[in-house]
Amino acid sequence: MDLGERAASLLAHNKKAALYVGGAGAALVGLVAGYKYLRRPEKAVRVGVVSQLLIHPLKSGKAVSVALAECQKMGLKFGELQDRHWMVVTDEGQMVTGRQEPRLVLVSLTCEGGQVCLNGPSMEELKFPVKESDNPVFNCRVFGLDIQGKDCGDKVSDWLGRFLGAEKTFRLVHFEPQMKPRRSADIDSLFPREEMVAYPDYAPVMLLSEASVKDLSGKLEKAVTVERFRPNIVISDCEAFDEDSWDEVQIGDVRLQRVMSCGRCVFTTVDPETGVISRKEPLDTLKSYRMCNPSEAHIYKKAPLFGQLLIVKKTGILQVGDVVYKIVR
Repeated sequence: MDLGERAASLLAHNKKAALYVGGAGAALVGLVAGYKYLRRPEKAVRVGVVSQLLIHPLKSGKAVSVALAECQKMGLKFGELQDRHWMVVTDEGQMVTGRQEPRLVLVSLTCEGGQVCLNGPSMEELKFPVKESDNPVFNCRVFGLDIQGKDCGDKVSDWLGRFLGAEKTFRLVHFEPQMKPRRSADIDSLFPREEMVAYPDYAPVMLLSEASVKDLSGKLEKAVTVERFRPNIVISDCEAFDEDSWDEVQIGDVRLQRVMSCGRCVFTTVDPETGVISRKEPLDTLKSYRMCNPSEAHIYKKAPLFGQLLIVKKTGILQVGDVVYKIVR
């Protein structure tokens, strides 16, 4: 190869290398720009204050108000109390809620020193161990999905039967850490596939503001309280329904992300103080002004919206009095 041919070959090689370098550089610039777009600075805007933290250890049971709680991926926890980790089922393992047995809302489940304490009006307190190693595991169904639960024993079953006064057999089951949870996405496709719950309807956390409850009460003959709607986190110092627009919130170290509104059913017509179901209010009033946009009717059907369902992006400790921030990007 003469000098001219070598020069031409070297020039062609350098052009090719330059093209490679230029392409890689353009790709790198694109990646950096995309990263900056995806990671654009976020702003925390104060929107309220945590006024109550409510754990419902027993699905459809009485709430336990706490000043501090761990916010875990599968919901709020305080000591041995975990939100909706106990559930009443039939002999066949089908869930039983306040929709079928309204007096369940009067049952209190607490824990002391490794013992579960069951209480109800005109009933003696019943205590039994949190961990029952010899008890059988039941295969249960929650909204058509399979899940397990450790049976809490015959004495508990008898207590529930006497309290509920029905000619049926009820069992109490407990969700334990080694058991397989339900996928929220199998309940509603809006949830990410990795999100799991034990016995909640949909989500690990439900948030509601005091102002929204006050707004509803102002339209009713008889005022209602937040307990009727069974939230986990209650917010004060905001306007009614502000929580509808909080797509992402920061409370202390905890980061929560909104997935969807909470569609309400006949369970809202159970009075938490009496255990009596009316099947009318406040559901009828909610339907008069809290229906979804027509574009979302395939999600919520005919259920009015009240409160927000959240998933936990970052775990941590929640406390009453914590400032709530909406994350804006």
